[in-house]
Amino acid sequence: MARLFGTDGVRGRANGEILTAALALDLASSAALVLTEEGGFRDRKPVAVVGRDPRISGEFLQAAVAAGLASAGVDVIDLGVIPTPGIAYLTGALDADLGVVITASHNPMPDNGIKFLQRGGLKLDDALEDRIQARLGQPWQRPTGADVGRISARETAVEEYVGYLVATLTRPLAGLKVVVDCADGAASVSGPLALTNAGATVIAIHDDPNGLTINDGSGSTHPEALQKAVLEHNADVGFAFDGDADRCLAVDAQGNLVDGDQLIAILALDLAESGRLPDDTVVVTVMSNLGFLQAMQAAGIRVRQTSVGDRYVLEEMRAHGYAIGGEQSGHIILSDHATTGDGTLTALHVLQRMIATGKSLAELAGAVVRLPQVLVNVADVDKGRCGADDGVLAAVAAEEAALGGQGRVLLRPSGTENLVRVMVEAPSHEEAQSVAERLADVVRARLSL
Repeated sequence: MARLFGTDGVRGRANGEILTAALALDLASSAALVLTEEGGFRDRKPVAVVGRDPRISGEFLQAAVAAGLASAGVDVIDLGVIPTPGIAYLTGALDADLGVVITASHNPMPDNGIKFLQRGGLKLDDALEDRIQARLGQPWQRPTGADVGRISARETAVEEYVGYLVATLTRPLAGLKVVVDCADGAASVSGPLALTNAGATVIAIHDDPNGLTINDGSGSTHPEALQKAVLEHNADVGFAFDGDADRCLAVDAQGNLVDGDQLIAILALDLAESGRLPDDTVVVTVMSNLGFLQAMQAAGIRVRQTSVGDRYVLEEMRAHGYAIGGEQSGHIILSDHATTGDGTLTALHVLQRMIATGKSLAELAGAVVRLPQVLVNVADVDKGRCGADDGVLAAVAAEEAALGGQGRVLLRPSGTENLVRVMVEAPSHEEAQSVAERLADVVRARLSL
C-alpha cells in the first residue's frame, strides 16, 4: 500500500475512495494499538482527545474515530468543533496520551483529513505514522466488557482554550477595533471570543460554522472580503483565519494585505527587543520573501530556512530551542505558548505589539519591503530530475546572475502533485513574471514526460 500519511496527516475527498468512515475507524484503532505498545499501559486506560473543524463530513469521521479508539480500549474525550491548535493545547493540558484532529484546514469543504498528535500536542513523526499504517487490517485482540473505552464530551473545551490564549498576553488590547474573518470554520466562536476577552472591539465576519461554507470565498485563502470589511468598518486591523485556524493573515487599516513573512518579522522583532529570541534566530521556509531575509539581516536576526511545510519548521525549532518560526501562508509557531501554528494566538500577539509600540499595523509591517514574487506551476514533467538536469541548472544560474543579487529563483518539485513550482522574486512584478515564464519554458522543454 502506498503511504497514506502526507505532510499533515491523511487528507482527501471525504467519503471518496480513500477517506471513508471505515478507514477512520481502522486508523483510530491502529493508532490505539501502537499507542498501547509505546506506553505500556497497565494500571489505566489510555486517554485520547478528539476534535474537528465544522465541515459536515467531520461529523461521521469523528464518530468513526471515537468508535475505533474506544473499541481498542481508549477513553475518548470529545472536544467538538475547535481549532487545531486548541486540540493541541488540550492534548497537553488534559494530559492526554493521544490527540486526533479531523480537518482539511484550508482545503475546500468536500475534503477532510485525520491527523494524530502525541503527548504534549506534538505531531507524530514519520516512523510512528508508518507503524500505524502497518497495523491496518492486521488481526488484534479486541477488549470486551469493562475493558472497552468510554466516550465523554468536554463542553468547556472552547472556553478553556480561549482562557489560555488570553492568559499569554501581558497587557489588554483596549482601544483597538478589529475585524475577524473566521472562514465559517473552527474559530468562528473561539477567535472573536478570545479577542473580545482580551479587550478589543471585535467585528466578526464569516462566523457561521454551518458545515457547508467553510473556506468558501473567505478566510486566509480569500482575504478580499476582509480587506473590504476593514475599510467599511474603519477598523484598525483585520485578521483572516483558515478553516482550522492554524494560520492567520492580516489586513492593515488601509486595506493592504499583511502576509505571514511580515507577521513573523513583527513578532520576531518584538522577541528580540525583549531578549526572548533564542540565539537571535527565526525559522522560515525557502519560500519566504527575500525582503523578509533582508529585514532580518538588517535587524541582526539570523534566519534558518527549511523545506516547505510547517512540520519542517517545527522540527528545526525543537531541535535548537527556537521561539518563533513559520510560513508565508501565515502558519506561525510561537513555541513559548504553542506546539503548532495558531492563528488566534498570532493575532493576539500582533495586537499586543501594536499596543506596546503605539504603531499601526502598516508601520510595523513596513519593516519588510517585499519583493514582487511570481509562482508558476509546470505540470506533467519529471519533477525528480528538477535538481539534476544540466540545462535547467544552467538556465537558473543565468537568470540569477542577471538579477545581480536584487532577486532570487527557486525551483521546487511539488510534494503532492506531478509538477515543478518555479518561484521568482525581482525588483518589479514584470521582471519576475518574465523570468518565471522563461524558466518554466526551460523546465517543460527539458523535463516533459
